[in-house]
Amino acid sequence: MEFAGKTVLVTGAVTGIGRAAAEAFLREGATVGVNHPGQPALFAGMADELRDLPGKLVECEADVCDAAGVQRMVDGLAKATGRLDVLVNNAGISQVKPFLETTEDDWNRIIDTDLKSVFLCCRAAIPHMRAQGGAIVNIASELALSGRAHFAPYTAAKGGVISLTRSLAREFAPSIRVNAVAPGPTHTPMLEKEAQVPGHEEDVNEIPLGRYADPSEIAQSILFLASSRASFFCGDVVSPNGGAVMR
Repeated sequence: MEFAGKTVLVTGAVTGIGRAAAEAFLREGATVGVNHPGQPALFAGMADELRDLPGKLVECEADVCDAAGVQRMVDGLAKATGRLDVLVNNAGISQVKPFLETTEDDWNRIIDTDLKSVFLCCRAAIPHMRAQGGAIVNIASELALSGRAHFAPYTAAKGGVISLTRSLAREFAPSIRVNAVAPGPTHTPMLEKEAQVPGHEEDVNEIPLGRYADPSEIAQSILFLASSRASFFCGDVVSPNGGAVMR
C-alpha cells in the first residue's frame, strides 16, 4: 500500500499495459487517473471490474496529442485530488508498413501519439510534482533498442522517448525521478493488430523465455520504478523482454 494517499496518472489506460499498470497502482491504494481518448465504455467496464480494490479510479478523457486537452486533464486531476505524484506515459500506437510506403501523415500520427504526447504530459505534470517530488515512467519499447524493418516511425518515436527520459532525468533530479520501461512482445491489442499483417507475427522462438509477456508483468516494472524501491534509479531504461534483447 505504498501509494495510498497518492495520485497517479496513466495515459492510454483502458487496455493493454496501461490498464495493467492502472490496476497495479489501484491495488497499492492509489487514486489513479485513467486516461483514454474517448472510450467511456471501456472505462466503465474497467471500473466495474476493479471496484473492490483499495484505490480509486478517476476518469480522465483526453487526446494526449492535444496540448490544451492535456493541460486541462492534468490540472483537473491535480485539483480534484490535491496532488500528482506519478505520471505513466503509456499511450501509444504502431503501424506495420515498409519505409518507402510510409506517408508524412503516418509519420506525424505516430510521432505525435508516441513521442509528442510524452512531452505534453510531462510539461503539464512536472509543475504539480516539484513541490512534493514524484516519479515519471515513460513507456518505450525493446524495438527502440534493436530496430525493426517496417516499423520506422514507431522505433524512431520510442527511441525519442528514451532520449527525452534521460534529458528530463538530468534536469529535474533529485525532486522528480524520470525513468523508462522498454517492454518486449506483450499480449496486448497492439500486438494482436500487428500480427494480422502477414509475416509480422512476433516469433516466440526468438525469445529465450519462449513466450510473450503478460501486461501484468510489465506493470510490475512500472510500479517498481515509481516506488521508493527504485530510489536510486534515474534516467534508466528497464527492459523486460524475455531475453529478446540483451545489452
